[in-house]
Amino acid sequence: MKLFAYTSAAILLSMSTGSFAASAFAGKAKAAAVCSQCHGIKSPNAEVPFPPLAGRDELYLESALKQYRNKTRRSDVMNNIAAGLSDRDINNIAEYYSRLKP
Repeated sequence: MKLFAYTSAAILLSMSTGSFAASAFAGKAKAAAVCSQCHGIKSPNAEVPFPPLAGRDELYLESALKQYRNKTRRSDVMNNIAAGLSDRDINNIAEYYSRLKP
């Protein structure tokens, strides 16, 4: 019985400390709301020449967004946008865009 209690507690603790899988579905919704106006979904918006994100490396996207959020990578626009993203949002967006074919 004690083993069960310890195992259950360990599982709950690991879940509450940020252990989660990225969700491409959630990333799609967040990308549509936050990223697509400038970067498009599969190609950049014709009016704003920002690079497309479709097919980019997932770890690169995560790293870049976290750097923008932490202001170790400078861009007035991206610093402001990334400031509102949680780690989960960043992981989901990176998962979504990395799975798209350019």
